[in-house]
Amino acid sequence: MTQAILSLGDLQVHFAVRGPFNRRIGSIKAVDGVSFDLMPGEVFGLVGESGCGKSTLGKAIMGIHKPTAGEIWFEGQRIDALAPAARRAVRRSLQYAYQDPGASLDPRWKIGSSLHEPLVIHTDLDQAAREKRIRSILEAVGLPDTHLDLYPHEISGGQQRRVGLARILTLHPKVVILDEPTSGLDVSVQATVLSLFRGLRETFDLTYVLISHDLAVIRTMCSRVAVMYLGRIVESGPTEEIFERPRHPYTRSLLAAIPKIGGPRITRDFWLQGEPPDPGNLPSGCRFRTRCPKATYLCAREEPVLSPLAAGSVACHFPD
Repeated sequence: MTQAILSLGDLQVHFAVRGPFNRRIGSIKAVDGVSFDLMPGEVFGLVGESGCGKSTLGKAIMGIHKPTAGEIWFEGQRIDALAPAARRAVRRSLQYAYQDPGASLDPRWKIGSSLHEPLVIHTDLDQAAREKRIRSILEAVGLPDTHLDLYPHEISGGQQRRVGLARILTLHPKVVILDEPTSGLDVSVQATVLSLFRGLRETFDLTYVLISHDLAVIRTMCSRVAVMYLGRIVESGPTEEIFERPRHPYTRSLLAAIPKIGGPRITRDFWLQGEPPDPGNLPSGCRFRTRCPKATYLCAREEPVLSPLAAGSVACHFPD
């Protein structure tokens, strides 16, 4: 049986809420007990509303946010407790593509300098070897060599995203976390970028964690999906199973909000009203009960656990 390349065990990331005199008066449970295994070569999707903890989870995997509790295993090695020097070595194989690619590029540096930087930090390649690798990666992402002499503000958003990918791929990573990789792009550019992701995955033998609000992108790209709500996974399973037979009321409502050509904008299965509860003051029991039409006294008393089904798993006392 193939071993998972990345595993999370009850991962938690809590942020302190402080009052007068910097005293801690509470905590925001951005990620609160997330577990999953990522298999080599798969595309694993994370979906949910803004503030559900998707990006925080991705950044915790990278070490940008320090986990409060839980474990992160990469290629059989626990990495959440590594010393900084050892963690840097892991980052060559585990990379993060930011939601805003322009913000991840130094506006004072030309594209060529930005692409050289990770190789200078993480490898012993000389100038000629670095230049050769950069040009081959630039060709792989569909950009001409002339872009090496341009500044980030001189290229489009789609081209900035390609440069961000090129910067990551220079280190030959194994897992790439893609945070909203198509946000802010025209529909035609989105299609081009998604096609690029598929091609790069095959060419460089990549494994993706895809974080997105766009359910159409998730359905197109992912083999498996996890739905997050207020820091926890409420449903997970194969993509087609989730989209065709959603079991959690939150998942059903998210899917009901997808626009349908020739049909009503919102269907009868959509019941999400208002904003999610304050993550610093979570409701008792099920976190979704304050917005769920099926909630009962049991939902207020006991928090459902993620339980296995015939295909996937769901955290609900009354799954459909």
